[in-house]
Amino acid sequence: MSSSAVAVEPARKPWPLVPVLAVLLLFLAVSIVVSVGIGTVAVPIDKTWSYLRAALTGGVIDPGDVGGYRIIWDIRLPRVLLAAVVGAGLTVVGVAVQAMVRNALADPFVLGISSGASVGATAVAVFGAFASLGLYALSAGAFVAALGATVLVYLASRSRHGMTPLRLVLTGTAMSYGFLAVTTVLVFQAPNGESARAALFWLFGSLAGANWRALPIAALVVAAGSLGLLACAGRLNALAMGDEAAVTLGVDVARMRRLLFVVCAAMTGVLVAVSGAIGFVGLMLPHLVRMVMGADHHRVLAVAPFAGACFLVWVDVAARVLAAPEELPIGVLTAAVGVPCFVLLMRRRDYVFGGR
Repeated sequence: MSSSAVAVEPARKPWPLVPVLAVLLLFLAVSIVVSVGIGTVAVPIDKTWSYLRAALTGGVIDPGDVGGYRIIWDIRLPRVLLAAVVGAGLTVVGVAVQAMVRNALADPFVLGISSGASVGATAVAVFGAFASLGLYALSAGAFVAALGATVLVYLASRSRHGMTPLRLVLTGTAMSYGFLAVTTVLVFQAPNGESARAALFWLFGSLAGANWRALPIAALVVAAGSLGLLACAGRLNALAMGDEAAVTLGVDVARMRRLLFVVCAAMTGVLVAVSGAIGFVGLMLPHLVRMVMGADHHRVLAVAPFAGACFLVWVDVAARVLAAPEELPIGVLTAAVGVPCFVLLMRRRDYVFGGR
């Protein structure tokens, strides 16, 4: 063998799908039950389980336990479930966006949808827009602005040759900076410090406003989007190999990319509306899932939502308890975890971003 030859480490065999899914499902169920009892007011695990069982089966609660029951059922459980839904959705969208634009650094916010939603949410927090909607004003403002940002990015990124990955990434990035500038101006124009603080807190992500009414919409959108993307897994595999290879395999690249853009934009808009801008989940988790499951999107999209759900459930627990009785923005913690994980992942010689 030539002295210039380089030894290549063989890629590790992907983990088996069924055992991984079983472990993640079990861990997610345990995480939900345990995490609802953790907070400023700690609730023992036996009490937590009894409250949940009573709520699900129509059981009776002792008068002295009503306060603890309300904390678990009305406040913490919808928040924990929303954390699972948001984590699952962001991870799935991250997988799809990275395949759509063939960029390992892409995440749900590269399309500019999150930054656009931030403009609407900031306008609500600072100036009281959509005030007639009450508790839903922030989510409504964020979602309407997200739709507007989606239309702008789509129109600006189109050309007579279609919507190419490079144009989509560049347009989304440019629009994000523009929306960020508008958001910054709105914050600086805030009539008081409390309004500015509320806007900034939302910009870094928060699940403090979670309730039973917001949960079903987010859950339905994430479930439908995840199943739809899983059904397109074969075409995502082809798209990730490049447009020429995808066309050779019979994929209508332009139509597929438009479909992915609409699905990812809709999911991102809904998720940002209920949780704020939570970064790094859609960037980091897809790569961690690919590292253990391989590059096949059938396997990645089957595992990704449960991995993202488990991750964000425990990040939200940390956000609630690390600075109790105050609450930390979730985006701060996801970045604190994501940056070192991403650096370590880049230093692995047996992992190639986007696949093996």
